[in-house]
Amino acid sequence: MSISYQRQLTAVFGDPVDDNPTVVMEQAAFDAEEIPMDYLTIQVKQGDIAAAITGMRAMNFTGANITMPHKGEVLKYLDQVSDVAKIMEAVNTLYWKEGKLTGENTDGKGFLETLKHAGVGLCGKHVTILGAGGAARAIAVELAFAGAAQITVLNHSEEHGKTLTEILEKHTETKADYLPWTAGVKIPAGTDILVNATPIGFMDDTRPDIDYSTMTDGMIVCDVIPNKAWTPFLLEARKKNLQTFNGLSMLVNQGAIAYELWTGRKAPLAVMQRAMEQAYGVKLP
Repeated sequence: MSISYQRQLTAVFGDPVDDNPTVVMEQAAFDAEEIPMDYLTIQVKQGDIAAAITGMRAMNFTGANITMPHKGEVLKYLDQVSDVAKIMEAVNTLYWKEGKLTGENTDGKGFLETLKHAGVGLCGKHVTILGAGGAARAIAVELAFAGAAQITVLNHSEEHGKTLTEILEKHTETKADYLPWTAGVKIPAGTDILVNATPIGFMDDTRPDIDYSTMTDGMIVCDVIPNKAWTPFLLEARKKNLQTFNGLSMLVNQGAIAYELWTGRKAPLAVMQRAMEQAYGVKLP
């Protein structure tokens, strides 16, 4: 009986990528299911994503995650992109579909799964999103499709902020509006869900520059930062006893979707969640 020493490869491409914990849950899942697959954490600097995709093809990678700053740029180098990723103009997961390298976006789907598991409904809700980058686009589009009534985008760049609201107005029934993100900006009255979809707090302990007194009773506060259980942003919400969700839960849920695209198997979600809980010493919802 012959023995194969070949390993299948998956990875995350991004910069910075040192603190990206996706490998923790994906490798735990592969090992638990006895799949001969490895997950690599690879720094790909801005301007190098085309070369990275060429290398991925040459080395027969099974798939990859794409993180900042490549989520938009990578679309140019794929064979096909899912309809929802086309709307978002951002991709975070690559996999092979009928021999074609395909782009999907699981950011928003993972976010929605986290809220769904906690029993948070979206119909009729007013959501305010900080940022207008790849993660913000993914989350905003999925929220709109899930029934959010209004989405307000706060962003420093008016061009990027309005681009996101135009995407929502063109492709969904949700009311969308843009507000300039000035220093100490107030969160709009009536906001039900507040989402930090920026990288603020990823590499350090900074927090978004908003008026935290406008985090009001009943507001649900979410942070997409994937490498901390408690960001300074969420700690401010915690002081007010508001319901919070961190990026680790969202990462586990989107990681489960990626696992299924790569392997064709149902993801061992409990294994993935437990691996993240052990790595960060927290209990995830």
